[in-house]
Amino acid sequence: MSTRPLKTALGLLLTAIMLFPVYWMLNVSLTRDQDMRKSPPDLFPVHGTLEGYRAVLDQQLPYLGTSLVIGLGTVALTVALAAPAGYALAKLRPRGGGMLSFLLLVAQMIPGIIMAMGFYAIYLQLGLLQSVPGLIVADSTLAVPFAVLIFTAFMSTIPGELLQAAQMDGAHALRTFWSVVLPMSRNSVVTVSLFAFLWSWSDFIFASTLAGGGAHEPITLGIYHYIGNNNQQWNAIMATAVVASLPATVILVLAQRYVAAGVTAGAVKD
Repeated sequence: MSTRPLKTALGLLLTAIMLFPVYWMLNVSLTRDQDMRKSPPDLFPVHGTLEGYRAVLDQQLPYLGTSLVIGLGTVALTVALAAPAGYALAKLRPRGGGMLSFLLLVAQMIPGIIMAMGFYAIYLQLGLLQSVPGLIVADSTLAVPFAVLIFTAFMSTIPGELLQAAQMDGAHALRTFWSVVLPMSRNSVVTVSLFAFLWSWSDFIFASTLAGGGAHEPITLGIYHYIGNNNQQWNAIMATAVVASLPATVILVLAQRYVAAGVTAGAVKD
């Protein structure tokens, strides 16, 4: 007897269990205030309302705009720093490259709160507290070590003959990187960009430590303040969470095939 239907049913059940909190967030975001404390609660928004989403549009758009700027800035800075570093480690073989790769692994193990306190002390002296550029630099420190390792693994698979041909045509190392290596590394660029954006979009530690109380706060702090100030308006709170999840979800769906190729790059050698 084939076990395929059983495995399919089990997979669907586990998927439904994992996605139920997401569904419940959407359900609550459409539920009226007077129906919020019903027992048992409605499994569907029988008397649905969009009041929560109207509150998001009225109060949360500045936070969303700030998060978008920080996310795109983090992506740009991460790719600008990590792509040349990955190329150097993969193809130029600098002295001490192995130790640098080890240090990049160690850097990913440092707790975020420790890094946040270090940035706070530095930014206090530089006047970068409560600033968007400060958050972009801080969030990039989470993404750059991972990004360098991804780029190194992917660029190691680029045939050396292509680089030699470019050099024979008179291209120097920078031109070879820009015209040959980077276009061939599209999958890894998309992968790194996605993870950098997601990390910056969902960051709370750096945001609360370095930007709390400022004029430009990301959406994570917007949700945090909204819960503290409106702890009875759960439809608006959940609507804010739904809207905050949409950009990351859309980007992940659109980029998933590039991510699969980028993450597995270098795992198998020909």
